[in-house]
Amino acid sequence: MFLAHNLVDQAVLDRFEQAEKVIKVAGAQALDYFRNRDKLVVETKMEPQDVVSIADRNVEITIIEGLQKHFAQDGFLGEEQGTTKGDNEYLWVIDPIDGTACFLNGMHSWCISIALMVNDKIACGLIFDPNSNELFSAIAGKGCFVNDKKVETLKVNSVQEGVMGVGTSHRIPSSLCVNFIEKLLSEGGMFIRNGSGALMLAYVASGRLIGYYEPHINSWDCLAGLIMVDEAGGVTNDFLEGEGLLKGNPLLVSASGLKKSLNKMTGI
Repeated sequence: MFLAHNLVDQAVLDRFEQAEKVIKVAGAQALDYFRNRDKLVVETKMEPQDVVSIADRNVEITIIEGLQKHFAQDGFLGEEQGTTKGDNEYLWVIDPIDGTACFLNGMHSWCISIALMVNDKIACGLIFDPNSNELFSAIAGKGCFVNDKKVETLKVNSVQEGVMGVGTSHRIPSSLCVNFIEKLLSEGGMFIRNGSGALMLAYVASGRLIGYYEPHINSWDCLAGLIMVDEAGGVTNDFLEGEGLLKGNPLLVSASGLKKSLNKMTGI
C-alpha cells in the first residue's frame, strides 16, 4: 500500500496545516504571473511541448522556502529544483505549476500540487486551483475534501456513465494512448484531456471524472492526486512500484466500479 495510514501523527498534521497556508500564498503568486504572462521568460525543456517559465521556478522557490522555514530537516523533490535530501523521513513532492502550457496560453487548466511522503508512503496531498479558488486535499485515513466539503468518487459501473480523463506526453509511444482511446470509444465511453494531470486526478476524487489514465506520468504530477482518489473511495494502481518516485510510471485511477473494465483496456 502506498498510503501512510499508520504514520499520520501530529507531525504530519502540523506539516499539512503549514502546506495549506503555503499553497495559497503560492497560488496567489502564480495567479499574478498568469494575469501578466505576456511578461514571462519562457524556455523549452528536452521534450516537445514541455516548457517552463520563470513563474514555475519562482513559485517552487516560494513553496520550498515556506515549508523549510518550519521544517528545515525535511527533504524536497520538485519538478524544477530537483531533489534536496533531508535528515529525516519526510519528503515533499512539489509541482509548482502543473499544466504550464495551458498556463502560458491563457487557459485555466493548471494548478499547484504538493504531496508529503513519510517513509516512502504518501501521508497527505494538496492541489490548489487558483482560478476557481478550490483547494483539493486529503490526509491518509481522513478522507478527501474540496475546500471544507468532503467528497467521494462517482458510483458508476460503466464507462458510458461519465467522462474519462486521459493524459499523454512525448516520452512514450503515441500508440499507448491512442489504443486506449480506441477501446474506450468502442465501449461507448468519452474522454477529456485538459492539460493538467494533477487537476484531472482531483476531478476523479471529487466525482467529476470517472477515472484518469496516463501511460507515463511523473511523481510530482500525481502523488497528491493519488491519495485523494484513494481517500475518496476510488481505486489506483501501484504507481510507486519500482522507481516510480524518481522516474515515473503508468497511472490509472478510477471509480471502484470501473476497476475491471479499465484494467482490461489498459493492461494495468
